[in-house]
Order: sequence, then structure tokens, then C-alpha cells
Amino acid sequence: MSASLKDRLGNVRAAIERAAAANGREAANITLIAVSKTMPVETIEEALAAGHRVFGENRVQEAKAKWPALKARFPGVELHLIGPLQTNKVRDALALFDAIHALDRESLAATLAKDITRAGRSPRLFVEVNTGKEISKSGVSPAGADEFIETCRERNGLVISGLMCIPPLGEPPAPHFTLLAKIAERNGVPLLSMGMSADYEEAIAHGATHIRVGTAIFGARA
Repeated sequence: MSASLKDRLGNVRAAIERAAAANGREAANITLIAVSKTMPVETIEEALAAGHRVFGENRVQEAKAKWPALKARFPGVELHLIGPLQTNKVRDALALFDAIHALDRESLAATLAKDITRAGRSPRLFVEVNTGKEISKSGVSPAGADEFIETCRERNGLVISGLMCIPPLGEPPAPHFTLLAKIAERNGVPLLSMGMSADYEEAIAHGATHIRVGTAIFGARA
């Protein structure tokens, strides 16, 4: 086992403990998603050997190639899809992932509803909100988030467990975290997926229940 990866994972866990305590929260209520996208199986095995069990992947096909065998060897793995989901990949995603963080359009909501009924398996669903209104990013607009959540629930019968956002690069993240928390509160959505390697402690201060940390655990990607 690479001591450096184990140490980095320990450092992140310790920082979560500190941030939670500083904000009157319980660290046990904050889920650390180790973002293993592009990482080889051997590197992921080091994190698994260190006891970590919650991981995030960006692409369905990449996850299909890596995770079935790992799940068979390491019980208790929880897998989150944190990247965009194409409608033609929904069936594969439902079979593999325990949570989907990028529900961002009505066509995807309709496909998820149909295939969840068929599969009899429903992962936790997070609506992605484009808090920065960036043209280059997916996600529903903040102004349209309430209506979209209602549509997912009422028209498609989906259970919306959480909201997710990625603040614009170079902007202070706090206003985006605050905005996401407000949308969640008024819609009765309990989970908040926000915060990455550079800002997860600030996200915890604003109520994050799930943080997505890659570089701080696995190191810089090629």
C-alpha cells in the first residue's frame, strides 16, 4: 500500500472532522466520495485497502470496466455517478451506481422513471443545479430548479434525495453553496453534494452532506 495515498486519505478525513466540529456538525453525517475517475484499478485498490468504500466516477463505461470485479472483492462499496448521464446509458447506470448526481433535464428524468420501474432498483438521485449559469456546464438554472424538482416528483414519480453544484472556476464558492442550500431547503431536499478538493471544508460550513474529493486523495491526474 502506498503510504502517501493512505496519508492523504487520512488528512482529508481529519480535515472533515475539524470542519464539522467548527460548524457544530457531526462528521459522521458527511459522506466523503473519493473521486476515482481515470484512476487505474491498482490505485483504487490502495484506497479500498485503507478502508474507504465510497467512490465517484464520471463515466458509465469506465466504471463498468473497473468496478464489478472490485465490488465482488471488496464488500460494502458505494458507487456514485458524478458526471453527466446520457439517456442511452441509464440502464447500465442503474445496475452499477448507488447514487446519480447529475439529473439535469426532463428527458433524463423520464428515462430514469421508466427504467427504475423496469429494474426495480432506484439509486439516490441528485438534481444538478448550474448555480453559476455557465453556458459550458450542464444543470438546471437556479430560477428553474423548483419547477424541475416538482416535475421530477409529480410527473415522473422520482424521489429527489439531493442537489449538486459545481461553482464556477475562479469564483468564491460560498455564494454558490448558500444558493444550493436555500433551493434544497425550500423544496424539502435533504442532501447536498457540493465541495471538491479545493473547497470541501467551506462546503461543509454551508451544509454539504456529500463532498467529492479526487486530487487531495489520489494526487494530480495525468
